[in-house]
Amino acid sequence: MSETIIVALLGFLGTLCGAYTANRKSSALIVYRLEQLEKKVNKHNQVIERTYELEKHAEVIDEQIRVANHRIGDLEHIIV
Repeated sequence: MSETIIVALLGFLGTLCGAYTANRKSSALIVYRLEQLEKKVNKHNQVIERTYELEKHAEVIDEQIRVANHRIGDLEHIIV
């Protein structure tokens, strides 16, 4: 084999190893960032769910206040 072919093969192998290593690191970074994003999305979804539950609870409380005010109004008319 000539020296040129050997140098070309060594260069090719070096390129392959470098590309493989860079690809693995890039993939690991992407996986890590996706996991962090999923955690943030889960936190956000939990906040949305809690907000929805609080809004439902607030509606119930508002209705109870309206009923209580109505009863108080009725009692005031009876007493007068």
